[in-house]
Amino acid sequence: MSEAKPVILTCAQPTGQLTLGNYLGAVKNWTTMLDDYECYFGVVNMHAITVKYSPAELRKNTLSCVAQYIACGLDPERSNIFVQSHVIGHTELAWLLSCITPIGDLQRMTQFKEKAAKLGFNVGEGNELKFTHEGARAGASVNSGLLMYPVLMAADILLYNADAVPVGNDQRQHLELCRDLAQRFNHNYSDTFTIPEAFIPKQGARIMSLQDPERKMSKSDDNQNATIYLLDEPSALKKKIMSAVTDSGSEIVASEDKPGVSNLLQIYSAMSGRTVADIEESLKGEGYGSLKKEVADAVISVLEPVQAKYKELIADKAYLESVLKDGAAVAQKRAYKVLGKAYRKAGFVERPR
Repeated sequence: MSEAKPVILTCAQPTGQLTLGNYLGAVKNWTTMLDDYECYFGVVNMHAITVKYSPAELRKNTLSCVAQYIACGLDPERSNIFVQSHVIGHTELAWLLSCITPIGDLQRMTQFKEKAAKLGFNVGEGNELKFTHEGARAGASVNSGLLMYPVLMAADILLYNADAVPVGNDQRQHLELCRDLAQRFNHNYSDTFTIPEAFIPKQGARIMSLQDPERKMSKSDDNQNATIYLLDEPSALKKKIMSAVTDSGSEIVASEDKPGVSNLLQIYSAMSGRTVADIEESLKGEGYGSLKKEVADAVISVLEPVQAKYKELIADKAYLESVLKDGAAVAQKRAYKVLGKAYRKAGFVERPR
C-alpha cells in the first residue's frame, strides 16, 4: 500500500475577479502541488459575510471563483474543490474552538484592528473597542463575526487535519492562532488535531500596482487602472499596461530605483517564461513604450485562453455544481471523521445511529 499523501488546504473568499497578482502569486503555484499532496481547495463564502455584502453577488461570485480556478488550470479530477457552506463541520468546530479562545487573543489580531479602524473604531491598550469621533457620528458597529473570523479560519484548517496551509503575510498571525488552538485542544482533551505548518510554495511572482509600484496589486485599489484582472478584455489590458507608471531615465533594467520598470519586467518574465536578464538584453536601446507593448502582448496571449475557458465554464452551471458536489462529498467524509473525533474528546455523547 502506498503512503498517504500529506494534506494541504487552501481557502479563499469569493470576492469577484482574480487579479494577475492572484494568478501569478498563488493560483499558478497551486497546480504544481497536485502530484505531491492531497489537495483541498475551499471557497470560504461564510467568511465573506463578516462585512457588508450582497447575497446575489455572493452567489454569483462563488461560482465565478470556481470557474476562474478551473480555467487557470486547477484540475477538479486531481483535487477537491468545495464551498465552505456545503460542508457540515466548519461552524460546529468553530464553536468548540471558540470556547478555548481568549477574547484578548482575537482583539489583538492585526487584521481585526485594521478592519475595526475602517469602521470608525480603535482598539485600546486593554484590547477594548473605542469609538473614534468619526465612527460615533456614522453610527458604526463591529459585528462579532469580524472578531471571530480567525476562529472560523482555524476550524477550516483543523477540520481537515491539514498538514500544511499556504498563507500570505497577512494571514500568518491567524495561522499562529490556529496552531495555538490545536495545541490547547490537544493538551486539554488528548491528541486530536495535526499542528499545521505554513506552506511556502515555490516563489511566485510578486506583482505590484501599475499606478503605484511600491504597493502590491490589489482588487480593492480605488484606481482600477492599477490592477489587471484575469477577465479584463484585451483592449482594457493593453490600455492599463500602456498607461502604467514607469521611472525617470530611459534604460530598461530591473533595479531598486526603477520600481515601475522592474514591475513590468517581472510581469513580462512571469508571463513569457523568459528571464529578466534576457528581456533586458533584447530591449537594450528601446524605450519604455516598446517594453509596455511587449508586456501587453505577453499578458494577452496567456490570458486569452484562460478567458475563453472561463466563458465556457461559467455558461455551464450544471458542470460547476457537479464539481462542487463531488468536492463537497470528499471534503465531508474527512470532515465528519475529524469532527466526530473532536466531539468524542470534548465529552459529547455520540449521536444515535
